[in-house]
Amino acid sequence: MRLLVDGASSTLACRPGLSVAAALAEAGRLTCRLTASGAPRGLYCGMGVCQECVVRIDGIPKRACMTTVRDGMRIDVHDPGSLPSAPPGEVTSRSAEPDVLVVGGGPAGLAAAAVAAEAGARVTLVDERPSLGGQYFKSPSDALLPHAGVLDAQQRAGRELVSRVERAGVEALVGTQIWAASDAARLLALGEGESVLFRPKRLILATGAYERAVPMPGWTLPGFMTTGAAQTLLRAYRTAPGRRVLVSGNGPLNLQVAAELAASGATVVAVCEAARARDPRRAPALVLMAAHAPRLARDGLRYLRALRRARVPILYGWSVIRAEGEGRVERAVVAQLDVTGAPLRSAEKVFSVDTICAGYGFLPSNELARTLGVAHVYDRRLGQLVAVRDERGRTNVPNVWVVGDAGGTIGAKLSLAGGLLAGADVARSLGHALPRRLEREQRGARRAARRNRGFQRALMALYRAPLLVDQLAARDTVLCRCEDVSRAAIDEALDADVATMGALKRLTRVGMGRCQGRYCGPLMAELVARRTGGQPAESDWFAPAPPLKPLPAGLLARAAATMERVAADRTA
Repeated sequence: MRLLVDGASSTLACRPGLSVAAALAEAGRLTCRLTASGAPRGLYCGMGVCQECVVRIDGIPKRACMTTVRDGMRIDVHDPGSLPSAPPGEVTSRSAEPDVLVVGGGPAGLAAAAVAAEAGARVTLVDERPSLGGQYFKSPSDALLPHAGVLDAQQRAGRELVSRVERAGVEALVGTQIWAASDAARLLALGEGESVLFRPKRLILATGAYERAVPMPGWTLPGFMTTGAAQTLLRAYRTAPGRRVLVSGNGPLNLQVAAELAASGATVVAVCEAARARDPRRAPALVLMAAHAPRLARDGLRYLRALRRARVPILYGWSVIRAEGEGRVERAVVAQLDVTGAPLRSAEKVFSVDTICAGYGFLPSNELARTLGVAHVYDRRLGQLVAVRDERGRTNVPNVWVVGDAGGTIGAKLSLAGGLLAGADVARSLGHALPRRLEREQRGARRAARRNRGFQRALMALYRAPLLVDQLAARDTVLCRCEDVSRAAIDEALDADVATMGALKRLTRVGMGRCQGRYCGPLMAELVARRTGGQPAESDWFAPAPPLKPLPAGLLARAAATMERVAADRTA
């Protein structure tokens, strides 16, 4: 398969089934776009949130990480705004009235959809990614399977869950994005050439989470990416993110990714873990983890043994504090952190690398839930807004359930159990009785939820570390990646007694870029609260607005026009 890159000035051979971002990374092309100032940007989140990998694909701006390659595809790796757009294709329209609409195809969404459908409900599941499985399972595409080698247990479990959804008769629409909603019974979606008005009786939001941003000098250089982006390249596409890699952050995912990178042949120069997890005083947390979820505890030990065999140093209480290089990452500077998360400059190390993977926890993708009025509260311990919901995912909004990490990051196992419980609750609310098999599964899901809540509490105790906000940022460090807004600009606005997020946005343009404030918004909420002496509340976040993620204006105009015709036909 061949791609035409930069106006057909060069061709790029690649394997079928790759994302455009994976194909570019495999060819060593790290730059996806240039900012207005000419600074290069590359793959960062790897899951369609940050928009840093937007390139022109056949004349239309698209996210490279969310687009599958096609033979003869034309890719322009420049600032997408500087090139003429191709006109959008034709958009057909329809309305759909499923009993249940599930938004998100990760563990929670798949489990909820399967149970609701098996109980007798008509279920439609939509996911903006090219295939189901979400960010946890990361199974290779069907086109890559012949070359993917042996799937691990995590990927096999994902494929089994997807197969269960298919057997249950769920209508699965991949590559389909919910871009607006007026209420829980009126949601607009846009897929490949199709606009859909959904009018479900019940709505399950399983939109997942994305990785928290920790700004530092050099974090916008190509080659600096989230741990999740690196894992997606490696697990879903069998593409190494780099040859010499430093992994840094907070939490067990970093150990897993480092072990997987080492097993793939990459040189992992070090793992920096912000928590002092080797402190003997945290030993009780290890005991509780083993008691609640022995298999997960064994997985963690397995990753540690793999890293020891590969002679990868693990630096506890350390973090990367700066990336350096000309046009791309070339060096990583790491330092020990004090109890507030500030780096101890007297204890710095420098590593020669081509890739830095940073993972400092997650934030819920809650824009759709907040749009619909689902109540959220600020969790200081997690540093995020969490949805007010019960064990089954029920919220304050009638007929709306929030499951999995979409309502507050809880991990894949607890998300899976919550999805099973939500699917059954939704089915019952529609008048369906559960078969005995599903009733037994429900009892097991409740037991699993209790165990995994205990495991999560112990895990958080073990990996307790200072919440990193702006401790690593210098005055000229970019805090808003999309609009190139520096810490100095934010500090000047705050020093001028700007006391609200809205005023800060109007004065500096922070949060006005393609990611729509997903990365800088939580950071700004923390900074404003620090200056005002309060605690962030939901009203302090940037308000979500349609389109919930950027879409070409021409495409939205055609979709809106077709939806008007659909609405007129319904009322005629």
